Amino acid sequence: MTVKSNEPETQRMSVKHTLLTALLLAPLLMLHAEEKPLSAWLYLVRTETWTEKWPDASGKIETRNVTAEVWTQAMQGALDAQGTLHIPAQAKPYYLDGPLVLKSGQKLSADPTAEIRMKPGSNTCMVRNEHIVGFADQPVPEDTKPDTHIMIEGGIWTTLANGVKDSNGNHRGLSSKKDPVPGTHGVILLHNVRHVIVRNITVRQSRAFAVQLANVRDFTVDGVTLDRHGRDGVHVNAPASHGLIRRVSGVSHDDAVALNAWEWKNYAPSFGAIHHIVIEDVHGSPDGVPSANSIRMLPGVKRFSDGTTLDCPIHDITVRGITDISDFKLYDQPNLEVGSDNDASAGIGSLSDIVFENLTFNRPGSIQIHANTDGLTVRDVKLNFPFAEEYHLIELGPKSQTYKHKSDDPATWTEIFSPDLDCTVRSLNVSGVRPQGAATDLSTEQVVHVIELKPNPDYPKTTPKGGSGKGIWIR
Repeated sequence: MTVKSNEPETQRMSVKHTLLTALLLAPLLMLHAEEKPLSAWLYLVRTETWTEKWPDASGKIETRNVTAEVWTQAMQGALDAQGTLHIPAQAKPYYLDGPLVLKSGQKLSADPTAEIRMKPGSNTCMVRNEHIVGFADQPVPEDTKPDTHIMIEGGIWTTLANGVKDSNGNHRGLSSKKDPVPGTHGVILLHNVRHVIVRNITVRQSRAFAVQLANVRDFTVDGVTLDRHGRDGVHVNAPASHGLIRRVSGVSHDDAVALNAWEWKNYAPSFGAIHHIVIEDVHGSPDGVPSANSIRMLPGVKRFSDGTTLDCPIHDITVRGITDISDFKLYDQPNLEVGSDNDASAGIGSLSDIVFENLTFNRPGSIQIHANTDGLTVRDVKLNFPFAEEYHLIELGPKSQTYKHKSDDPATWTEIFSPDLDCTVRSLNVSGVRPQGAATDLSTEQVVHVIELKPNPDYPKTTPKGGSGKGIWIR
């Protein structure tokens, strides 16, 4: 802040003092501006030996002895000393045995070809902000003293989940080895943050979400390549607002982008509303490459252990410029891992003012709604695949699917969704949905299918079990 004085002499003294101070500080400023290379902290690098599991040419897992350098202390030393860290390219990978921690105002960058690996058995995230706090059993307070102005850019990040079942001991993306914040599960964790940027990263073969954000506002995730990734790409937990998620592509065996206001308790550090977010330029995998190719929005109602509830709505979301995402999942889904009796939304969730525009489907796909919705716009959609009359782009209502746990005993089977809950949809606007080669757009009646489930009288001889729920479209 500058205080103006009406006295010329005071002004001249102030200017003189400012110039003198600048001259005195110049050498220190120059030193700070000259960022030291990572090699300056080479003395903190440790060389260790361990084993890793890798698939051989036939896909069979083999155990390899590995001797490599562990860079955690060296990289953290650079961050602590100068507030910045650049990881240069080198022929061999860098290993971490715990997370790199960024404070407010700090920046981490890496050469696009620099590969950073999680040492087997570390079982934590790879990068996180300093003040991660969890509110798994209460609403997030107004002031949580968030970290601000953090940037992460570049690099190839992997936790070495090299096989379908093997994770090299890195099963969770926890915030720390000791007393981790419940619900943390990311390769990169940014929880309790404002004004953060993640840009141009590749996440390879990892079990945790590539980027997990929560209790976040004013954020940008721009450029995430998913390389044979095991879980969600960009995963946002509530509360979250005023964000941009763009340029996400690659192969993931879960959602490319997820906005989860309500969430399974084993993956949620906090709950609340998600709003005012743009998702754009997201691409599914190439044809023939197995991938989930999905985007999720999960609203709901959180019931805390004391019996109180918190509405977790999603509103004012724009999804645009999307190609080859087959499933847009806007439906209720209880916790499959711990059981719906132990963790489910206390009521059907709510969506409002959701816009999908400029979507391209080169293979069949759908927008599936099982939430109370007020304001859903779908426009400018290209259906570039052989079109069947029974196909519907938008499905309104509950789903039913049986999960058998690889067992033939029906007593062990469980329902994945919430087939007995109704949902109501208002203010649905559809325009510009056109099949390949068609001269005109499809009518709204051709685009929208309203679901009314019935119990399956032949269950468990045939599945799914079905239910009594239905979609209600208020036109």
